[in-house]
Amino acid sequence: MSNLEIDWTRCDGHGLCAELLPARIARDEWGFPLLAPSAVRDDELIDARRAVALCPALALRLEAR
Repeated sequence: MSNLEIDWTRCDGHGLCAELLPARIARDEWGFPLLAPSAVRDDELIDARRAVALCPALALRLEAR
């Protein structure tokens, strides 16, 4: 399993990650991501990798547990 991590120094709150991975990422009132506290399941890895790859600020990463 893996965890999603956010580099807050890079995140601009574009919200693309929340659109690509709505089961794991919500948005706060300013548009910044709120991550689900549990690890990314194997069946979510493809979508999680896509969200990481498409983050315009390169702020999202997937860390192996």
